[in-house]
Amino acid sequence: MLKIDGELFARMVRGGAKLLEVNKNMVNMLNVFPVPDGDTGTNMLLTVSTAAKEVESLDTDDISELASAFSKGALKGARGNSGVILSQIFKGFSVAAENKEALEVEDLAHAFVKGTEIAYSAVTRPKEGTILTVMRIMAERAAQLTSKKRKAPDIEGFFDEVLKAGEEILAKTPDMLPVLKKAGVVDAGGKGLLFIFRGFYEIILGNEIPDAPQSAEEAAHDDDPFTAFTDADDHEDIHFGYCTEYFITNLLAKITTADIDRLRDYLSTIGDCVLVIGDLQLVKVHVHTNKPDKALNAALKLGEIDRVKIENMLEQNRQILARRAEQEKAKEPPKPLGMISICSGEGMENIFKDLMVDVVVEGGQTMNPSVDDILTAVNEVNADSVIVLPNNKNIILAAEQAKDLANKKVVVIPTVNCPQGIGAALAFNPEADADANASAMAAAIDRIRCGQVTHAVRATRINGFSLKEGDIIGLDDKKVIAKGDDKGEVVKKTVEKLITDDVEVVTLYYGEGVEEEEALKVVEELTEQFPDVDVMAYEGGQPHYYYLISLE
Repeated sequence: MLKIDGELFARMVRGGAKLLEVNKNMVNMLNVFPVPDGDTGTNMLLTVSTAAKEVESLDTDDISELASAFSKGALKGARGNSGVILSQIFKGFSVAAENKEALEVEDLAHAFVKGTEIAYSAVTRPKEGTILTVMRIMAERAAQLTSKKRKAPDIEGFFDEVLKAGEEILAKTPDMLPVLKKAGVVDAGGKGLLFIFRGFYEIILGNEIPDAPQSAEEAAHDDDPFTAFTDADDHEDIHFGYCTEYFITNLLAKITTADIDRLRDYLSTIGDCVLVIGDLQLVKVHVHTNKPDKALNAALKLGEIDRVKIENMLEQNRQILARRAEQEKAKEPPKPLGMISICSGEGMENIFKDLMVDVVVEGGQTMNPSVDDILTAVNEVNADSVIVLPNNKNIILAAEQAKDLANKKVVVIPTVNCPQGIGAALAFNPEADADANASAMAAAIDRIRCGQVTHAVRATRINGFSLKEGDIIGLDDKKVIAKGDDKGEVVKKTVEKLITDDVEVVTLYYGEGVEEEEALKVVEELTEQFPDVDVMAYEGGQPHYYYLISLE
């Protein structure tokens, strides 16, 4: 083949977009630079797909018009750092095809060289080891193949040689960027670019683009864009958290290209990965910044802003890392027995997690979890059998219903409060089976007496106490056994009513509205009052109850 006409060029564009689409997940997986947000493949696909649609919308075979549409479509659809750079690479084809009836191999070489020049000029501080490097090396090879000192190859041979040069330099990108070497990956943008050009080449050869990845390496990650080769950088390495993009349209009459250059310079002071491209008709802006508001305000001085997109890359990275953690957990063989606890309060959650509880479901008084919430938690635990600690009378029935729906063995321990749940969790033996643990936990619950200190929500008379709204009250299994105006005094009265000669340990779990210093003072006073009993306090953080009291 010696020439590429408009009809073939349009099919090449579609082929490049399709091959990238098939392998998008793999490109996402490689994405650790400039930030590990896992969207390079997606952004490049949106860019080239919009370019392809722009080409398809034309009812012409004029390659000059098609290449111009290809360039303009890519600019309109450019997403992310990689997408904007890709749009500038494609602009090289528009320049090379201008006033042409077909593209010969020399024109293709010109397109590669010009695309490289335009892309490099668009980036404020170009980094080697990226999509720019891959494009530059391919352009250099293209120029060598069409130099006057040698006979130019046919178009098939040209693409074959240029792609080989691209693959070779792509393999070396980890040696150029430490972040790639650390993660054990090649540059994502460079890989995506090669998929597009390989799609061009397959169409030139007359091949169909497959609907699945073409190699074992690519197929291995086709459905799994979050799988990492090794540990990738986390969000602490993202210095500028918001990927901010927009167009500036209807520029003011007084605006000059110097004003556009000044915008680029300003954005470089509030972020990185700055790309400001276009002309006095349309400007595309991309910047990573912590001040997207300032990036937008600066643009408004030039004209109107349109198609604003601001993405939180920190959150994107957290989601990727969480997904990877889930996948790693799923790969582990299930353990014999797991545990779920239901509670409220950060302190309580931490206590249960310290006691080998796998999943903590938020819930308790006035916020009972649904059956589906509990069932979801049961399925989340990677274990053959699961023990559930409801820790509230009103949650036990929901836990039993979740048990009937689960596809694994579930044992519900009928704990009615968190102190009982903690006592049961302390009796948990991961080496024993579910039934043996159920017996041990039930015995542990029987050894625990519980009390609560809260406040009256309305005036009433109950259990011999005349209460007004806001009174501090002590409860024993929902029965009022003490009242007063001071939380600490009510705790002591409640313990006095509950304690027996065989009690060895009193534990206070202090919740919302109680400071640590206040709780420690109560511990000191109870220790003085009951010298033969060990008294301790832990932060529970639970709502509604100032104190949960456990006596064993």
